[in-house]
Amino acid sequence: MTPLRWRGDRLEVLDQALLPHEERWRDCRSSADVVAAITEMAVRGAPAIGITAAFGIVLAARGGEDLAAAARLLKAARPTAVNLAGAVDRMLAVGTEVGRLEREARALWEEDRASCDAIGRAGLPWVPEGARILTHCNTGALATGGDGTALAVIRAAHRAGTVSRVYCTETRPWLQGARLTAWELASEGIEYRLLVDSAAAGLLRSGGVDLVIVGADRVALNGDVANKVGTLSLAFAARACGVPFHVAIPLSTLDRHTTTGADIPVEERGADEVRVVRGRPVAAPGTPVWNPAFDVTPAELVSGFVTDAGAIEPPYGVWPAG
Repeated sequence: MTPLRWRGDRLEVLDQALLPHEERWRDCRSSADVVAAITEMAVRGAPAIGITAAFGIVLAARGGEDLAAAARLLKAARPTAVNLAGAVDRMLAVGTEVGRLEREARALWEEDRASCDAIGRAGLPWVPEGARILTHCNTGALATGGDGTALAVIRAAHRAGTVSRVYCTETRPWLQGARLTAWELASEGIEYRLLVDSAAAGLLRSGGVDLVIVGADRVALNGDVANKVGTLSLAFAARACGVPFHVAIPLSTLDRHTTTGADIPVEERGADEVRVVRGRPVAAPGTPVWNPAFDVTPAELVSGFVTDAGAIEPPYGVWPAG
């Protein structure tokens, strides 16, 4: 399962907005095509967005585009995900020769695959025997260059025989949990249940969850976490119910230039993402909407981070090199 295919002259992006009902690949032959794929949520998940943007720079170089201009548009496509800007800056540092840029993009992809494997191994000690795990959004193979982040831990624990059941929230408004995470869990043969976002607190209070594990799009130096909207609600509920709340990330998701979550830009998206579901209006036309794509969970609610450099517990003042 992969969200991307590099064909040498183009990047093929699995259109995740259509999953699980239709598998359609989008051809990206320019940086503008890549920007559109990112903006329109055909590709999503911080690591996958970073890899996609890296190949966007390759395509820009192949097409004789202004790389600086292409880089600005790529960075603006999803401003909260730090992997995107980091990947673009890394590519620009390589130069302008197409071959070198392609090798760098491929290297970034391979590094993320290895990172996913390391995250899975690092998270295993935090998964108790017979664990019932709650996760949010999609953090699997569709969101990364490998097995995933939070889902890499779940996959590794499943293979070790320590997972009893996984609960995944539907994740409004794009339903990444319902459409993507449930699909990945089913394909892996992992026992799971899908629930609406607003049921998660009741599930936690019932004692039906042993740990929560989510991914992140950006982490500040103090440990504040920007992730898919709804993560903060889960963190508050988990703390109130005494359930560990873990965040799984590659260290590339740590923003070493951002001190706290207050400095993380939170992307706001269009109103029709909330007013319309699968082309069908669910609210009156013109209903005012507030639609942040992410929220910021304070570090004090995070029990620990699972990273590709190992597990990290509070306080979060010192991070491994990465």
